[in-house]
Amino acid sequence: MSSRYRESVEQSAEFLRLALPLMAKQAAALHPVSYAVWYEYVAGTNLALKKAVDENLQRSVVLDDAQVETLYRKHIAEVDEDTARRVSVGFQRVLADISQSAQHAGEHAHRFGHTLETLSGELSSTTDDVGSNIACIAAVLDGTRDMQNAIVKLKQRLDDSRSEIEQLRQEVERARGDALADALTGLSNRRGFDAALGKSLEALDHSGPGLSLLMTDIDHFKHINDQYGHLFGDKVIRAVAQILKQNIKGRDTAARYGGEEFVILLPDTSLDGARAVAEKIRASIERSRIRRADNALELANITISVGVTRYQPGESPQAFIGRADNALYASKHSGRNRVTALAA
Repeated sequence: MSSRYRESVEQSAEFLRLALPLMAKQAAALHPVSYAVWYEYVAGTNLALKKAVDENLQRSVVLDDAQVETLYRKHIAEVDEDTARRVSVGFQRVLADISQSAQHAGEHAHRFGHTLETLSGELSSTTDDVGSNIACIAAVLDGTRDMQNAIVKLKQRLDDSRSEIEQLRQEVERARGDALADALTGLSNRRGFDAALGKSLEALDHSGPGLSLLMTDIDHFKHINDQYGHLFGDKVIRAVAQILKQNIKGRDTAARYGGEEFVILLPDTSLDGARAVAEKIRASIERSRIRRADNALELANITISVGVTRYQPGESPQAFIGRADNALYASKHSGRNRVTALAA
Protein backbone atom coordinates (compact mmCIF):
# COMPACT_ATOMS: atom_id res chain seq x y z
CA MET A 1 0.00 0.00 0.00
CA SER A 2 1.24 3.51 -0.75
CA SER A 3 2.64 5.32 2.29
CA ARG A 4 0.80 8.43 1.09
CA TYR A 5 -2.66 6.86 0.85
CA ARG A 6 -3.82 4.56 3.65
CA GLU A 7 -7.58 4.76 3.23
CA SER A 8 -9.65 1.59 3.18
CA VAL A 9 -11.55 0.47 0.09
CA GLU A 10 -14.73 1.92 1.60
CA GLN A 11 -13.09 5.26 2.41
CA SER A 12 -11.48 5.59 -1.01
CA ALA A 13 -14.80 4.75 -2.67
CA GLU A 14 -16.46 7.53 -0.69
CA PHE A 15 -13.71 9.97 -1.70
CA LEU A 16 -14.25 8.96 -5.33
CA ARG A 17 -17.99 9.68 -4.98
CA LEU A 18 -17.21 13.12 -3.54
CA ALA A 19 -14.44 14.00 -5.98
CA LEU A 20 -16.16 13.21 -9.28
CA PRO A 21 -18.84 15.96 -9.09
CA LEU A 22 -16.16 18.53 -8.24
CA MET A 23 -13.94 17.38 -11.11
CA ALA A 24 -16.86 17.54 -13.53
CA LYS A 25 -17.42 21.24 -12.75
CA GLN A 26 -13.86 22.18 -13.84
CA ALA A 27 -12.41 22.85 -17.28
CA ALA A 28 -9.58 20.36 -16.74
CA ALA A 29 -9.75 16.91 -18.28
CA LEU A 30 -10.60 13.96 -16.02
CA HIS A 31 -7.06 12.58 -15.94
CA PRO A 32 -5.07 11.04 -13.04
CA VAL A 33 -3.39 14.33 -12.10
CA SER A 34 -6.79 16.00 -11.77
CA TYR A 35 -8.14 13.07 -9.75
CA ALA A 36 -5.14 13.18 -7.39
CA VAL A 37 -5.83 16.86 -6.67
CA TRP A 38 -9.53 16.35 -5.94
CA TYR A 39 -8.99 13.08 -4.07
CA GLU A 40 -6.64 14.79 -1.62
CA TYR A 41 -8.98 17.78 -1.42
CA VAL A 42 -12.01 15.75 -0.33
CA ALA A 43 -9.85 13.55 1.92
CA GLY A 44 -8.88 16.70 3.83
CA THR A 45 -5.40 15.42 4.65
CA ASN A 46 -3.49 17.94 2.52
CA LEU A 47 -4.26 21.21 4.29
CA ALA A 48 -2.15 23.43 2.00
CA LEU A 49 -3.86 22.00 -1.08
CA LYS A 50 -7.31 22.35 0.50
CA LYS A 51 -6.64 25.99 1.34
CA ALA A 52 -5.46 26.74 -2.22
CA VAL A 53 -8.46 25.00 -3.81
CA ASP A 54 -10.92 26.67 -1.41
CA GLU A 55 -9.54 30.08 -2.36
CA ASN A 56 -10.24 29.30 -6.02
CA LEU A 57 -13.72 27.96 -5.27
CA GLN A 58 -14.59 31.06 -3.22
CA ARG A 59 -13.66 33.22 -6.23
CA SER A 60 -15.74 30.93 -8.50
CA VAL A 61 -12.62 30.04 -10.51
CA VAL A 62 -13.07 27.16 -12.95
CA LEU A 63 -9.78 25.26 -12.95
CA ASP A 64 -8.20 24.39 -16.30
CA ASP A 65 -5.45 21.83 -16.94
CA ALA A 66 -2.62 24.28 -16.30
CA GLN A 67 -4.05 25.35 -12.93
CA VAL A 68 -4.69 21.76 -11.87
CA GLU A 69 -1.14 20.85 -12.90
CA THR A 70 0.19 23.77 -10.83
CA LEU A 71 -1.77 22.62 -7.77
CA TYR A 72 -0.52 19.06 -8.23
CA ARG A 73 3.08 20.13 -8.71
CA LYS A 74 3.09 22.54 -5.76
CA HIS A 75 1.14 20.59 -3.17
CA ILE A 76 1.43 16.91 -4.12
CA ALA A 77 4.47 16.06 -6.25
CA GLU A 78 6.88 18.98 -6.24
CA VAL A 79 9.68 16.90 -4.67
CA ASP A 80 9.87 13.10 -4.72
CA GLU A 81 9.21 11.26 -1.48
CA ASP A 82 12.79 10.09 -0.88
CA THR A 83 14.20 13.59 -1.30
CA ALA A 84 11.52 15.06 0.96
CA ARG A 85 12.33 12.46 3.63
CA ARG A 86 16.08 13.14 3.43
CA VAL A 87 15.56 16.88 3.66
CA SER A 88 13.13 16.51 6.55
CA VAL A 89 15.54 14.31 8.51
CA GLY A 90 18.37 16.72 7.70
CA PHE A 91 16.48 19.74 8.98
CA GLN A 92 15.44 17.88 12.13
CA ARG A 93 19.06 16.95 12.80
CA VAL A 94 20.26 20.51 12.27
CA LEU A 95 17.57 21.93 14.54
CA ALA A 96 18.34 19.35 17.23
CA ASP A 97 22.03 20.22 17.13
CA ILE A 98 21.30 23.93 17.36
CA SER A 99 18.92 23.34 20.26
CA GLN A 100 21.52 21.24 22.08
CA SER A 101 24.26 23.84 21.51
CA ALA A 102 21.98 26.65 22.69
CA GLN A 103 21.04 24.64 25.79
CA HIS A 104 24.71 24.04 26.53
CA ALA A 105 25.48 27.75 26.22
CA GLY A 106 22.48 28.54 28.40
CA GLU A 107 23.72 26.21 31.15
CA HIS A 108 27.10 27.96 31.11
CA ALA A 109 25.36 31.34 31.29
CA HIS A 110 23.31 30.14 34.27
CA ARG A 111 26.41 28.92 36.11
CA PHE A 112 28.21 32.15 35.28
CA GLY A 113 25.32 34.17 36.66
CA HIS A 114 25.35 32.10 39.86
CA THR A 115 29.12 32.68 40.17
CA LEU A 116 28.60 36.43 39.87
CA GLU A 117 25.91 36.41 42.55
CA THR A 118 28.15 34.43 44.88
CA LEU A 119 31.06 36.77 44.19
CA SER A 120 28.93 39.81 44.89
CA GLY A 121 27.93 38.40 48.26
CA GLU A 122 31.44 37.36 49.23
CA LEU A 123 32.99 40.68 48.21
CA SER A 124 30.39 42.49 50.29
CA SER A 125 31.20 40.43 53.37
CA THR A 126 34.98 40.15 52.95
CA THR A 127 36.11 43.55 51.75
CA ASP A 128 39.24 43.33 53.98
CA ASP A 129 40.17 39.73 53.07
CA VAL A 130 42.54 40.07 50.08
CA GLY A 131 42.98 36.32 49.68
CA SER A 132 39.25 35.71 49.49
CA ASN A 133 38.85 38.53 47.00
CA ILE A 134 41.57 37.09 44.76
CA ALA A 135 39.89 33.68 44.92
CA CYS A 136 36.56 35.24 43.96
CA ILE A 137 38.14 37.13 41.08
CA ALA A 138 39.82 33.91 39.87
CA ALA A 139 36.43 32.19 39.96
CA VAL A 140 34.96 34.99 37.85
CA LEU A 141 37.79 34.65 35.34
CA ASP A 142 37.26 30.90 35.12
CA GLY A 143 33.55 31.42 34.61
CA THR A 144 34.22 34.06 31.96
CA ARG A 145 36.51 31.71 30.04
CA ASP A 146 33.91 28.93 30.22
CA MET A 147 31.26 31.31 28.96
CA GLN A 148 33.50 32.49 26.11
CA ASN A 149 34.23 28.90 25.08
CA ALA A 150 30.52 28.05 25.10
CA ILE A 151 29.73 31.06 22.91
CA VAL A 152 32.52 30.17 20.47
CA LYS A 153 31.21 26.61 20.20
CA LEU A 154 27.65 27.86 19.70
CA LYS A 155 28.79 30.23 16.95
CA GLN A 156 30.69 27.40 15.22
CA ARG A 157 27.64 25.14 15.41
CA LEU A 158 25.42 27.87 13.98
CA ASP A 159 27.90 28.38 11.12
CA ASP A 160 27.97 24.63 10.46
CA SER A 161 24.18 24.50 10.58
CA ARG A 162 23.88 27.36 8.10
CA SER A 163 26.13 25.40 5.71
CA GLU A 164 24.08 22.21 6.16
CA ILE A 165 20.84 24.07 5.55
CA GLU A 166 22.28 25.55 2.34
CA GLN A 167 23.29 22.06 1.18
CA LEU A 168 19.77 20.79 1.88
CA ARG A 169 18.29 23.73 -0.03
CA GLN A 170 20.52 22.94 -3.00
CA GLU A 171 19.44 19.29 -2.87
CA VAL A 172 15.80 20.35 -3.10
CA GLU A 173 16.62 22.64 -6.03
CA ARG A 174 18.45 19.82 -7.81
CA ALA A 175 15.51 17.47 -7.22
CA ARG A 176 13.11 20.04 -8.64
CA GLY A 177 15.37 20.59 -11.62
CA ASP A 178 15.66 16.85 -12.27
CA ALA A 179 11.90 16.48 -12.12
CA LEU A 180 11.47 19.14 -14.82
CA ALA A 181 14.33 18.05 -17.13
CA ASP A 182 14.41 15.63 -20.03
CA ALA A 183 17.08 13.00 -19.37
CA LEU A 184 18.10 12.53 -23.02
CA THR A 185 18.52 16.16 -24.07
CA GLY A 186 18.86 18.24 -20.92
CA LEU A 187 16.01 20.46 -22.11
CA SER A 188 12.89 20.94 -20.04
CA ASN A 189 10.45 18.05 -20.20
CA ARG A 190 6.72 18.29 -20.76
CA ARG A 191 6.12 19.07 -17.12
CA GLY A 192 8.83 21.73 -17.13
CA PHE A 193 7.29 23.34 -20.19
CA ASP A 194 3.85 23.39 -18.59
CA ALA A 195 5.33 25.11 -15.53
CA ALA A 196 7.13 27.69 -17.68
CA LEU A 197 3.97 28.34 -19.69
CA GLY A 198 1.98 28.90 -16.52
CA LYS A 199 4.53 31.42 -15.20
CA SER A 200 4.73 33.20 -18.57
CA LEU A 201 0.95 33.58 -18.75
CA GLU A 202 0.84 34.95 -15.20
CA ALA A 203 3.51 37.53 -16.03
CA LEU A 204 2.20 38.38 -19.50
CA ASP A 205 2.00 42.07 -20.34
CA HIS A 206 -0.58 42.41 -23.10
CA SER A 207 0.74 45.84 -24.00
CA GLY A 208 4.12 44.35 -24.95
CA PRO A 209 5.24 42.18 -27.88
CA GLY A 210 3.35 39.22 -26.46
CA LEU A 211 4.09 35.56 -25.86
CA SER A 212 4.97 33.34 -28.82
CA LEU A 213 5.35 29.60 -29.18
CA LEU A 214 7.28 27.41 -31.61
CA MET A 215 6.35 23.77 -32.07
CA THR A 216 8.62 21.59 -34.15
CA ASP A 217 9.46 18.00 -34.93
CA ILE A 218 12.14 16.20 -36.91
CA ASP A 219 11.10 15.34 -40.45
CA HIS A 220 10.92 11.63 -41.37
CA PHE A 221 12.25 10.64 -37.96
CA LYS A 222 10.72 7.15 -38.16
CA HIS A 223 12.70 6.55 -41.32
CA ILE A 224 15.90 7.62 -39.53
CA ASN A 225 15.21 5.19 -36.68
CA ASP A 226 14.32 2.36 -39.04
CA GLN A 227 17.37 2.85 -41.28
CA TYR A 228 20.07 3.74 -38.75
CA GLY A 229 18.78 2.43 -35.42
CA HIS A 230 17.45 4.00 -32.23
CA LEU A 231 20.87 4.88 -30.85
CA PHE A 232 21.54 7.06 -33.85
CA GLY A 233 18.00 8.42 -33.57
CA ASP A 234 18.79 9.50 -30.01
CA LYS A 235 21.96 11.18 -31.31
CA VAL A 236 19.88 13.15 -33.82
CA ILE A 237 17.46 14.23 -31.07
CA ARG A 238 20.35 15.42 -28.89
CA ALA A 239 21.90 17.32 -31.81
CA VAL A 240 18.63 19.11 -32.56
CA ALA A 241 18.21 19.91 -28.85
CA GLN A 242 21.69 21.45 -28.78
CA ILE A 243 20.83 23.77 -31.66
CA LEU A 244 17.65 24.80 -29.88
CA LYS A 245 19.66 25.63 -26.75
CA GLN A 246 22.00 27.79 -28.79
CA ASN A 247 19.12 29.85 -30.11
CA ILE A 248 17.31 30.73 -26.88
CA LYS A 249 18.19 33.27 -24.21
CA GLY A 250 16.92 34.89 -21.05
CA ARG A 251 13.46 33.67 -20.06
CA ASP A 252 13.00 31.55 -23.21
CA THR A 253 12.24 27.88 -22.60
CA ALA A 254 13.08 25.01 -24.94
CA ALA A 255 11.49 21.68 -24.10
CA ARG A 256 11.25 18.19 -25.49
CA TYR A 257 7.52 17.80 -25.83
CA GLY A 258 7.58 14.10 -26.65
CA GLY A 259 9.51 11.76 -28.94
CA GLU A 260 11.03 13.86 -31.72
CA GLU A 261 8.78 16.85 -31.01
CA PHE A 262 10.02 20.06 -29.35
CA VAL A 263 8.52 23.36 -28.21
CA ILE A 264 10.10 26.76 -27.58
CA LEU A 265 8.34 29.36 -25.46
CA LEU A 266 9.35 32.95 -26.27
CA PRO A 267 8.16 35.62 -23.78
CA ASP A 268 8.22 39.24 -24.96
CA THR A 269 8.43 38.14 -28.58
CA SER A 270 6.18 39.18 -31.45
CA LEU A 271 4.94 36.76 -34.09
CA ASP A 272 7.45 38.15 -36.62
CA GLY A 273 10.25 37.84 -34.07
CA ALA A 274 9.27 34.26 -33.33
CA ARG A 275 9.11 33.46 -37.04
CA ALA A 276 12.67 34.81 -37.41
CA VAL A 277 13.90 32.60 -34.54
CA ALA A 278 12.15 29.59 -36.09
CA GLU A 279 13.70 30.22 -39.49
CA LYS A 280 17.16 30.58 -37.98
CA ILE A 281 16.78 27.26 -36.15
CA ARG A 282 15.39 25.52 -39.23
CA ALA A 283 18.30 26.71 -41.39
CA SER A 284 20.89 25.74 -38.76
CA ILE A 285 19.53 22.21 -38.54
CA GLU A 286 19.35 21.89 -42.32
CA ARG A 287 23.05 22.81 -42.55
CA SER A 288 24.10 20.43 -39.78
CA ARG A 289 25.76 17.07 -40.43
CA ILE A 290 25.69 14.23 -37.90
CA ARG A 291 28.18 11.36 -37.94
CA ARG A 292 27.27 7.81 -37.14
CA ALA A 293 29.19 6.32 -34.22
CA ASP A 294 30.29 3.20 -36.13
CA ASN A 295 31.85 4.97 -39.12
CA ALA A 296 32.85 8.36 -40.46
CA LEU A 297 29.88 8.72 -42.78
CA GLU A 298 27.81 11.85 -42.38
CA LEU A 299 24.04 11.73 -42.55
CA ALA A 300 22.71 14.70 -44.51
CA ASN A 301 19.19 16.07 -44.86
CA ILE A 302 18.20 16.24 -41.20
CA THR A 303 15.42 18.82 -41.33
CA ILE A 304 12.61 20.04 -39.14
CA SER A 305 9.17 21.49 -39.68
CA VAL A 306 8.07 24.37 -37.47
CA GLY A 307 4.77 25.91 -36.44
CA VAL A 308 4.69 29.39 -34.89
CA THR A 309 1.91 31.28 -33.14
CA ARG A 310 1.30 34.10 -30.67
CA TYR A 311 -0.87 33.96 -27.57
CA GLN A 312 -4.29 35.59 -27.90
CA PRO A 313 -5.68 37.36 -24.79
CA GLY A 314 -8.17 35.25 -22.89
CA GLU A 315 -7.53 31.94 -24.60
CA SER A 316 -6.72 28.75 -22.73
CA PRO A 317 -3.22 27.24 -22.75
CA GLN A 318 -4.66 24.28 -24.65
CA ALA A 319 -5.94 26.56 -27.44
CA PHE A 320 -2.56 28.30 -27.60
CA ILE A 321 -0.68 25.01 -27.91
CA GLY A 322 -3.28 23.64 -30.32
CA ARG A 323 -2.81 26.54 -32.71
CA ALA A 324 0.98 26.01 -32.71
CA ASP A 325 0.33 22.35 -33.45
CA ASN A 326 -1.96 23.32 -36.35
CA ALA A 327 0.80 25.55 -37.73
CA LEU A 328 3.25 22.65 -37.45
CA TYR A 329 0.83 20.38 -39.29
CA ALA A 330 0.53 22.99 -42.05
CA SER A 331 4.32 23.02 -42.46
CA LYS A 332 4.45 19.24 -42.73
CA HIS A 333 1.48 19.15 -45.10
CA SER A 334 3.15 21.75 -47.33
CA GLY A 335 6.28 19.67 -47.86
CA ARG A 336 8.23 19.84 -44.56
CA ASN A 337 11.47 21.71 -43.83
CA ARG A 338 9.62 24.99 -43.52
CA VAL A 339 8.12 27.45 -41.03
CA THR A 340 4.41 28.28 -40.89
CA ALA A 341 3.05 31.06 -38.67
CA LEU A 342 -0.59 31.33 -37.59
CA ALA A 343 -1.68 34.57 -35.94
CA ALA A 344 -5.04 33.21 -34.78
